[in-house]
Amino acid sequence: MTTDLMTSIKDEQEKAQKHIQEQGLRVLVCAGTGCVANGSLKVIEKFKELGANVSTLTDYDKVTIVPTGCHGFCEQGVLVIIPDKHVTYVKVKAEDVEEIVESHIKNNTPVERLLYTDPKSGEHVHKNDDINFYAKQTRTALANCGKINAESIDEAISVRGYEALANIIEKNDPDWVIEEITKSGLRGRGGGGFPTGSKWKFTAANKGGKSYVVCNGDEGDPGAFMDRSVMEGDPHKLLEGMAIAGFAVGADEAYIYVRAEYPLAIKRLRKAIADAEERHFLGKNILGSDFSFTVHIKEGAGAFVCGEETALLASIEGERGMPKSKPPFPANKGLFGRPTLINNVETLANVPVIILRGADWFSSMGTENAKGTKTFALTGEVNNTGLIEVPMGTTLREIIFDIGGGIRGGKKFKAVQIGGPSGGCLTEEHLDLPMDYDTLKSVGAMVGSGGLVVMAEDTCMVEVARFFMNFTKNESCGKCVPCREGTKNMLKILEKIVKGKGEMKDLEILEDLARTVVDGSLCGLGKTAPNPVLSTLKYFKDEYIAHIRDHKCPAGVCTAMKKISINPELCKGCTKCARTCPVGAIEGTVKNPHKIDQNKCIKCEACLNACPFKAIGKE
Repeated sequence: MTTDLMTSIKDEQEKAQKHIQEQGLRVLVCAGTGCVANGSLKVIEKFKELGANVSTLTDYDKVTIVPTGCHGFCEQGVLVIIPDKHVTYVKVKAEDVEEIVESHIKNNTPVERLLYTDPKSGEHVHKNDDINFYAKQTRTALANCGKINAESIDEAISVRGYEALANIIEKNDPDWVIEEITKSGLRGRGGGGFPTGSKWKFTAANKGGKSYVVCNGDEGDPGAFMDRSVMEGDPHKLLEGMAIAGFAVGADEAYIYVRAEYPLAIKRLRKAIADAEERHFLGKNILGSDFSFTVHIKEGAGAFVCGEETALLASIEGERGMPKSKPPFPANKGLFGRPTLINNVETLANVPVIILRGADWFSSMGTENAKGTKTFALTGEVNNTGLIEVPMGTTLREIIFDIGGGIRGGKKFKAVQIGGPSGGCLTEEHLDLPMDYDTLKSVGAMVGSGGLVVMAEDTCMVEVARFFMNFTKNESCGKCVPCREGTKNMLKILEKIVKGKGEMKDLEILEDLARTVVDGSLCGLGKTAPNPVLSTLKYFKDEYIAHIRDHKCPAGVCTAMKKISINPELCKGCTKCARTCPVGAIEGTVKNPHKIDQNKCIKCEACLNACPFKAIGKE
């Protein structure tokens, strides 16, 4: 092994940083999946077209357009950041580019209409750091996302990429690496929050033959895109984290299991692996040492259950993705029967930063039992949706009302569903609870992978429970009876209630079924599937009772309980409603008040939207 390994990597960093300096004015354009869908590739092409002629620039003789990963502020895409000009532009379209180039790049006059507008002050904000969405975050796993070209290994090296790997290879002490991860307090970021250092110790204890590292990138929660953003925006950080893990536990081969619905992530990971192998950060005899580490990509077919580690391993092996009983645990007998370390993307992305900055630095953030930061996908009825990263222990109030900018349209906050489809729904009384594993578990929720769905006053919580139960029922692999039959029967009861046909005894049956599924299911999908039902029964039982006893949906959402009627005093008999009704439920003659046959009405509201006299209303 090279004796001056750290000197060599520092030289690489200096070359990479010099290369970036030679790029002149860097224009960072988000090229994550969300912004690509909003037209960022056209924005990039327009910038390249107009930036080619820079002879009239006063401060720079060169402009470089840098396609980056996700910036996180998805609500405002396409995002364009010009660091040297201290500006962030939002909702940029290709037709806006010429104005940015002529007004700002050439003449230092910002394009005000493309700046972010603070919803409270109404003032334009120039820099990311001054936008509440960003200012309130602490980024570790996402530190480089949106700041570097995700497809350039030189840009990754310029921000200390692979320095941690060189460090541990030069130190050549796997036990020290495991101890540092243990001291940091890092816990698994993919679901249950198992201590990462402990998992590494268990796997390392079985080394002596072939072993594997597996990265779980099977992000199946509806609306979740935390892992995807890391894979798209900073793939080298993930690969470095995997290599460090492999060195620590004695593994020389790895798989990244990523769903095929993430084509951009797969493309960038493949390029990153090839570039890292060419530069000797992966492959045989890494950086001239005895350590070898090969990384493969396995594309998953989209089954939610494959996020469970034993089902994931079965899928890599070519079998049907179904969970297996434990023990044996993967650390003892995992992929192809060999000891296997499984961590998710975000967990592994934290590893290089911990090695570089130290366990004490990482553990200084968060709470006593939950150290560091956590990424969350903030969605739903909140003004600022997007991807965020905050210290563990940050409250829901800070996330929703500071970072998220409050509830859309001035509505009242009602609930937040935490932890993906198997998470629980919490209320206003929980807004000041610290977001960590143990606290959330104590109130019937979970950190999970990090999905946060914010709901306003016009959300029906019974329908929310039905929606998520429908998802988990469909995603059950069917192997064990409690999950297969329990989720199906819970869904039947919920559908019965939202159709106005529920009975009070259904609530007791529903809760008993939920407890049975929790206690009897084989894997984490089944054991957590009833959480939305149990939490809504606990905190919103009055809504269930209103559906059953009063045949009324308090939020006015459940179609079967709506009643659409015509006010005879306002109806002019124009017949427009009758001609619009798709089922012939409206009766009446010209110039006389009409009536709706409630037995035929399907509550589609077509008549309500068609009436020019506002004579039709709903209850």
